Amino acid sequence: MPRNKSFSLKTFLYRSFRRLERFIFLLKSLLTPRQFIYVSCVLVGISSALAVIVLKTFAHWVFKSSQKLDDILHLPYSNSTLPIIGIIITVIIVKKVLDDSIEKGTSQIMYSVAKKRGIMPRKQMFAQIITSSFTVGMGGSAGLESPITITGAAFGSNYAQNYRLSYKDRTLLLACGVAAGIGAAFNAPIAGVLFAVEVVLAEISITAFIPIMISAATGALISTVVLNENILFSFKKVQFFDFHNLPYYILLGVLSGFVSINYARTFRKVEHYFSKLKFNYINKALFGAGILGVLIFFFPSLFGEGYESIKFLADNQSRELVQNTVFERFQDSSWILLIFVSLTMLIKVYATSLTLGAGSNGGNFAPSLFVGSYLGFSMASFLNLIGVTKLPVGNFTLVGMAGILSGLFHAPLTAIFLIAEITGGYNLMIPLMIVSSVSFAISKRFEPHSFDIKNLADKGEVFTDNRDTNILNSIDVSKLIQIDFKAITLQPDLEELVEKIQQSDADIFPVLDEKNSLLGLVLLDQIRPIVFSQFKVKYTAVEEIMQQPKEIIFYDETLETIMDKFDSSECKVLPVLKDGFFLGFINKQLVLEKYRHRLKSMIIE
Repeated sequence: MPRNKSFSLKTFLYRSFRRLERFIFLLKSLLTPRQFIYVSCVLVGISSALAVIVLKTFAHWVFKSSQKLDDILHLPYSNSTLPIIGIIITVIIVKKVLDDSIEKGTSQIMYSVAKKRGIMPRKQMFAQIITSSFTVGMGGSAGLESPITITGAAFGSNYAQNYRLSYKDRTLLLACGVAAGIGAAFNAPIAGVLFAVEVVLAEISITAFIPIMISAATGALISTVVLNENILFSFKKVQFFDFHNLPYYILLGVLSGFVSINYARTFRKVEHYFSKLKFNYINKALFGAGILGVLIFFFPSLFGEGYESIKFLADNQSRELVQNTVFERFQDSSWILLIFVSLTMLIKVYATSLTLGAGSNGGNFAPSLFVGSYLGFSMASFLNLIGVTKLPVGNFTLVGMAGILSGLFHAPLTAIFLIAEITGGYNLMIPLMIVSSVSFAISKRFEPHSFDIKNLADKGEVFTDNRDTNILNSIDVSKLIQIDFKAITLQPDLEELVEKIQQSDADIFPVLDEKNSLLGLVLLDQIRPIVFSQFKVKYTAVEEIMQQPKEIIFYDETLETIMDKFDSSECKVLPVLKDGFFLGFINKQLVLEKYRHRLKSMIIE
């Protein structure tokens, strides 16, 4: 009987989904394209918000369940043991359930836009929720926001695919999903809009803001109605801005910039180290999680996202951080507490990189807020302790979050409005603008690309702030290679060449050996007097008339570097090699035609 009920429920849900799908297709046929986009952005916003609610609720349930399990089993050093269990569960799910294929980090969203025409796998609509919930819910030192943005982007992308929308509409709805995710996660719709624009989209027109704003507002509204306020990250106590503290906010911006650079470089080093380990996935998970467990034992606030500890610092209750730790006996010493907070700030990057390097899932958005708050608290407390001034520690704790978020992700507008929204007002707008802009300027000077996309940007695989580069890198080089060439070999005469000229209208001929290696090129324009002389055809060797190409294109090069080679060589056609073997030619005119076509399709209106 229960089995029949289960079957009936599945049937009911399936039929309901199919009816909804048919209704949306009907709407598409009745509405104008622009009207349908407005309807779609609401539906994507609702879907993304529900996904955020499921993720946050599930992560909260995992945390509560693990605490109940600890009450029953009395695990030794549970705060250190639970993250190890959570990371192992995550890597097993990734390996055995998800076929070892799960996209991590917001960089994958940009890669999808740049290289996959906005198409994201369906599994991303649920994979991020499951894996990140076990990782973070059981104490892994990472954040849920990156999985949230990927999930929202996947909903937007798959919705657009299902209803057969164009590439630019698909990209727009993908951004709507991201905006709704951030809006729902923090109840910060403006920050959601700006994050989608600053981080995800490289090109956008004013009219595209409307669907993104609708999605972000929808996500924030549903999150506010459904989610418990304790699950949302927000603050109530904020002091007013005192312009006398302006120099100290500038100092905080400078420190934030350099701390952001240190965080990014340290994280990449640890990530690179784990990628080179020869351990199997279980041993790698145990290795990383074991070290993480030790760090959490000494610095308990590294457990999970760490938002609760940020609230303690903002309320100037740093003593709460050392409760039930080896440092508890020093809780009355302001200097020991300051050293403890500062060390925790510096160690956070290792805790997060160990969590993710071990194979689990999460992001660096929450860790950036964690580090920023600890930096702001440490700086303000230090200056107060040495008697230089009397700074509002809570304000500096909050503004510091914007500094690191801006410096790490190169998203100053997102940082400014996120902190402004979660604090419930705009009293700190001026210091937020100062700290975010100074941090961004310093970070940008030493790290041209944001932390999350640097590896892909170095390969030319994601969008940058250069529009021409964006468009060129979105074009598939392999589809530009012309393979209908007529090759010749090294002959003592030109009879083979004359025969190939008669069979083709080409004006360039590659000279290849038996291994298909390129020996040189023969240009028809330069040998016309020779091929029209029977005597010269008979007594001129191919080697005498061939010449070396001025530039060679390699198969794995980006179109940006290819165009540079066209410009430097002043050639219209260049040969392409892969692993030393000749593949064909790329014509500059064809590249420019593809560029113009892609330019029209990529501009989101």
